[in-house]
Amino acid sequence: MTWTLSRRSALTGSLALAFAGATAPVASAHGHRPGHDHEHGHDHHHGWVTSTLARMTLREKVGQLFVQQVYGSTATTARTENTDLYGVATPAEVVRKYALGGVIYFAWTDSVNDPDQILALSNGLQKAALSRRTKARVPLTVSVDQEQGIVTRIGPPATQFPGSMALGAGRSAKDARTAAAITGQELRAMGLTTNFAPVCDTNVNPLNPVIGTRSFSSDPALAAELAAAQVHGYQEDGGVMSSAKHFPGHGDTATDSHVAFPVITHTREEWERIDAPPFKAAIAAGIDMVMTAHLSFPALDDSGDPATLSHPILTGLLREELGFEGVIITDSLEMQGVRDKYGDAEVAVRALLAGADQLLMSPALDAAFGAVLEAVESGRISRRDLDAKVRRILTLKAGQGVVEHPFADPRRLDRVVGTAAHLAAADAISNRTTTLVRNDAGVLPLDTSGKDLLVTGYGVSTTATLAAALEEHGATTTVQQTGSSPTDAQIAAAVAAAAGRDAVVVTTMKAWDTTVTDKTRGQQKLVAALRGTGVPVVVVAVRDPYDIAYLGDAETYLATYSYSPVALQAAARVIAGAVSPVGKLPVDIPVADDPDTVLYPFGHGLTY
Repeated sequence: MTWTLSRRSALTGSLALAFAGATAPVASAHGHRPGHDHEHGHDHHHGWVTSTLARMTLREKVGQLFVQQVYGSTATTARTENTDLYGVATPAEVVRKYALGGVIYFAWTDSVNDPDQILALSNGLQKAALSRRTKARVPLTVSVDQEQGIVTRIGPPATQFPGSMALGAGRSAKDARTAAAITGQELRAMGLTTNFAPVCDTNVNPLNPVIGTRSFSSDPALAAELAAAQVHGYQEDGGVMSSAKHFPGHGDTATDSHVAFPVITHTREEWERIDAPPFKAAIAAGIDMVMTAHLSFPALDDSGDPATLSHPILTGLLREELGFEGVIITDSLEMQGVRDKYGDAEVAVRALLAGADQLLMSPALDAAFGAVLEAVESGRISRRDLDAKVRRILTLKAGQGVVEHPFADPRRLDRVVGTAAHLAAADAISNRTTTLVRNDAGVLPLDTSGKDLLVTGYGVSTTATLAAALEEHGATTTVQQTGSSPTDAQIAAAVAAAAGRDAVVVTTMKAWDTTVTDKTRGQQKLVAALRGTGVPVVVVAVRDPYDIAYLGDAETYLATYSYSPVALQAAARVIAGAVSPVGKLPVDIPVADDPDTVLYPFGHGLTY
């Protein structure tokens, strides 16, 4: 099904292809990126790239094609997960064994505990990469998904932002660039070289379970403008590589490619109009990398293969038609959307043949590595094609500055990560994103001074953070979290706790999703029951703004687009009247179960 495209707001202005960083950027952590010149495409490190490529063995070249997760908080931590996957115990040994092109960090790999640990791990892994006894020593790309909002791998004290759709609500390219610049500077200070952001998917499907608020907007022009702004922020101001994802567009699906295989039914004309603009804008802004999507797009390739394995999409469309010259990296090859049709070893080969340069998180690295080696040795992958891929990877590493500056300086950490100036900027940006969708009863702004409030609904930390923020505005709070699927007993307890309060603030999180998040419709029942108490109820949607369509006659409704503490604190300021809401919906909110009927339109937002 193709969902109705949001009407274009006059606020989006011209397409981001024209965005050239007209805002005053945050000062770069490095001053500039050595050798990185998108406008003229001049490679100041051509000599290093050429000489290094000439010295590399075949195995070293193949190693550059792989970006893997490694387990352990330090480079020398022995973990059974490494042994099981790679046959060696420590992250450093994994890097040396395969001459990896890069690594990626997650909380579940014990990689992102705090800035000091992250920096030490990054430096330890770079040391391992550069200490290999070889003629060609190549530093790693050290990557993370720090999209902000609901996909935030590194928490406080690193500066937090409310994410892409919140920035869409703020309608400011300057704010989007600043958020990316601050994020990039802090990542680089911790030794990370690459952020897999921005998300360039145009989220036109309100039932999208995997993108949603990770997208800037359902409006292609607004998404394009903010995507381009963030490319400039990450790369020019922040000193990190960035990656546009998920090509050719993951915004119109109700299927999660982590667990299944989505099919996008857009026509070629719809792709041009809806999906393509943010990717074109990112490419025009000089994006370093593009990440592929594990989905079928029959109008672009009717073979039934996922885009990750599609030569017509990666080479024909992205390389040849759109003119992208940077590194194409796959999304995680552990995801089910790419594993249904071929085995893990064959997937690696087919992705490279399709046009990918790097393979992210191969689930069977020995098999995949061997398959790629065999494909090169047999001529299935030509030596010329392999060299072209490695040259792109080396050129990017040189241009991004990691060759000249592979190690992070521990003395700079406290001067960059989570500084007062960065936190103040995050607060100011977040204040401009909170969207007041409905205030029919005139409950907001609420005089919170001396008031007794119940804070209930989704999330242990979410309700606690919001309650603490309201207490800063003079309220007394009681917290009664109910999770994403409240039971009848939890609902009854919340109703009892509401008795005698001055107001109730209830958080919802994907209350529309009754197939995964809330199979019992408990969140919907909770809001209805609280409204039945006669106590004023303020609903705060802490993820998708679409919840209001499923909450009956909820008279007071705020959208924050994420449960990041910075977003919740901004919501508390709006509730208390310390800040007036100015955010505008970056998507249409359709009537529940009727996607063609708009309940609240793109651009809607109240203030006081």
